[in-house]
Amino acid sequence: MEGIGINAWYLIWGLVNFGLLLGLLYVVGYKPILRMFDERSGRIKESMERTEAIKEERAKTEEAIKMQLQEVRREGDRIMASAEQVGERLREEAREKAKREAEALVESARTEIERERDAAVEGLRREFADLTILAAEKVIQESLDKKAHQKLIDEVLESASLKGKG
Repeated sequence: MEGIGINAWYLIWGLVNFGLLLGLLYVVGYKPILRMFDERSGRIKESMERTEAIKEERAKTEEAIKMQLQEVRREGDRIMASAEQVGERLREEAREKAKREAEALVESARTEIERERDAAVEGLRREFADLTILAAEKVIQESLDKKAHQKLIDEVLESASLKGKG
């Protein structure tokens, strides 16, 4: 080997140094690097597991939120239906109240009209009686007993009104 320019002692010494360096690197560098890779791999695996757990929790939360939203929508629909029923009932009550008030006003107006008609008829009777007595006085040229004639006129008018109704 010396013929090709390789010294056997240098070669052995180089191989021993290389072996020592490789052993030293294995002890000092390889094991800590492997341990660091194992730790990093563990952290990554743990992080992936936490990510999966978070995804599952998020999915559960989303499902719970969807169910709550559905419940809220159903409750909202129930409230709206109830409000519509209450509104319809209030409208109906208002209609009934307005109808009762209108009927009361009509009845009050009828009563008032009837009272005024009766008063007008009574006034006309008195005036007719006074005119009749006045006409009779003029015809006879003497004063008649007003009370007696009033009674007579009332009887005539009463019998005339009974004939008109019957």
